Amino acid sequence: MGDQSMRDYGLAAPHGPNMGGQHVATADIGDMNGAESSVFRSLLLPEDSYDANGTYWADMGIGRRIGFVNKVNNAEAAAELKSIGRMMKADPLSPVSYYMRNMVIPGAGLLLEGYVLFSIGNLKPLFQASFPGCWNKYKVCNKTWTQAVDYLEICGIIVGQILVGILGDWLGRRWGLIQDAIIMFLGLLMLTASWGTTLNGWVICYVWALFFYGIGVGGEYPMTATSGMENAIGSGKVSTRDDRLHRGRKVTSAFLMQGWGQFFNQVILIILLLIFHSGKSGPPYDRLVTQWTYRVSFAIPAVGTLWLVYYRTYKMRSASRQLQLAKKKQSVTGYDIKSLGMTFTYFGGRVFATASAWFANDVFFYGNKLFQGEFIAALHPGDKSVVTNWTWNLVNIVVALVGYYLASFLIDNKLYGRKWMQIVGFIGCFICFVIPAFNYNYYTSKAGIHKFMAMYFLSSFFNQFGPNSVTFITAAEVFPTPVRASAHGFSAACGKLGALTAAVLYNYIGVQERFIVVPWFGLAGAIITYVFLPDTTGLDLKEQERRWAFIRAGREHEYHGVAIHPQHLSLWERLWGVGKFYNAEEDYNQRVEEMRADWESSMQRRVAEKRAGEVEVDDDDWSSEVSTFFERTRGGKGNNGSARPQFTEQQLGNGHGNGHGAVDIDDEKHQAL
Repeated sequence: MGDQSMRDYGLAAPHGPNMGGQHVATADIGDMNGAESSVFRSLLLPEDSYDANGTYWADMGIGRRIGFVNKVNNAEAAAELKSIGRMMKADPLSPVSYYMRNMVIPGAGLLLEGYVLFSIGNLKPLFQASFPGCWNKYKVCNKTWTQAVDYLEICGIIVGQILVGILGDWLGRRWGLIQDAIIMFLGLLMLTASWGTTLNGWVICYVWALFFYGIGVGGEYPMTATSGMENAIGSGKVSTRDDRLHRGRKVTSAFLMQGWGQFFNQVILIILLLIFHSGKSGPPYDRLVTQWTYRVSFAIPAVGTLWLVYYRTYKMRSASRQLQLAKKKQSVTGYDIKSLGMTFTYFGGRVFATASAWFANDVFFYGNKLFQGEFIAALHPGDKSVVTNWTWNLVNIVVALVGYYLASFLIDNKLYGRKWMQIVGFIGCFICFVIPAFNYNYYTSKAGIHKFMAMYFLSSFFNQFGPNSVTFITAAEVFPTPVRASAHGFSAACGKLGALTAAVLYNYIGVQERFIVVPWFGLAGAIITYVFLPDTTGLDLKEQERRWAFIRAGREHEYHGVAIHPQHLSLWERLWGVGKFYNAEEDYNQRVEEMRADWESSMQRRVAEKRAGEVEVDDDDWSSEVSTFFERTRGGKGNNGSARPQFTEQQLGNGHGNGHGAVDIDDEKHQAL
């Protein structure tokens, strides 16, 4: 069988109809005794997803489900608080170092790209004030090149998202991460040193530096999402508790570093302008002051990006491990073209959901800027200070950070989760835009300006506590490992097309008309999410990979696990009958047989190593109960009718029944076995 796709997940057990009609996996298998049954259930029916009767949380009635989920969440919160307490007792600063190591560093690329990406919009008012003949009146600069600052930056990001997404699936996550950091570092050097013999020449140099930097920015999206998600999965057959309960938080915590990048950029720009402008905040702004401000602001992240190149090169050597394992199981050495084609065949609705929802979100994300200029003009009539604009933007960033963090806390809650968070976020943005759209004059007057400002901040909050955070994780999570980066990159690129659409559209319609157009993208996003997006909250990603192995082998109908539970399918998929083969009891029996195949493969390797006189290297840790059961029943027949291999005590040596094996397995399996 070797490394063929289905062999890696074991032999499929014979199965028939579920006569009881209950989605409960409680039946003992064969002559499995009580102790053996207990161990198998602890492995296959983890207590954070199944109750004592073996009922999956999504199969429970609403009352039982609420009670079960709250019980698990409360126990997990208490355990985490105790863990933090123990850490602080040993070292008061250890929680900080833990956060930096597990949240900040994985999101360092997004922090740096957020800093630079949003710096472009922040610097534009300063350029307009310092170089009015170039940026406002277009007397000394070509208007097309000046406006290209907005367009080519987005085009570079789109190129990076698609290109690096493909390379990340082809050459590996680590290579993609290193490549992104190098491109961003070189792009920052270009931005810092951009120059021209004329102002127009400088603008052209500035624009192409942004395009080049944007390629690295675009690559950060699929690379950060996929590597962060796959690092939470673990290396064993059984997934980790961290994957099931905190996968979303882990990825979102890395993504929210983009918000901190915006925050630091705005703070540093304010400080630099005050320093170089002799403590003054208002105009006129000397050209030399502007030059120093923007160049130093780009030089600062260049230092951090150079460190990122080093870190990813020497400290993230295992970033591609899950992808390599997935390719090995499918006997793929290069880019998995077959998986890409099958993704559009089997998950076409998901591709549409992630791409179109991200498109709608980025129209909103860009449209949020519409509010700011309007209420600032009403609150500060005649104020031409760039710092005033920057200060209000800083307040907006703080509100957005609250939304980011709240999203990271609730995105794994099974009673709310990804899908409803995105729907509610879209609806919240829709309401915040549609209200002022049809009473624009009132909300831009002194009488309604504070309400207008409140809706501005609320739209920013709901954007982060909703589609902006959720699209980032679901675009990677709902697809199989071999094409995860490509699918994420494609979806993210469609999102940037939304930003590009908004940037072009807003040049041709007035401000009030923009408010009338934008809300409907939020309503469309909510509807698309409800119909086409599956909810992967609480879903074991290894289970999704297991389903993918059946699909690859042309045996989709033989998969009965929770990856096709109606809870984890979209309305579109349910209407097409994707979940009709879900059967918890049959799936439990099947997974035991798959474990048997893994055990037998492990025993065969040990026999071969012993005969060859090699040092035995275990790649699994089999408990005495598991090994005893499989050894006692090894004379049975598999679903292909072949007799199971026989192993003597001499052949096996001490390879089973001792509970010891390789250490490179996931923690939960090690503890249970």
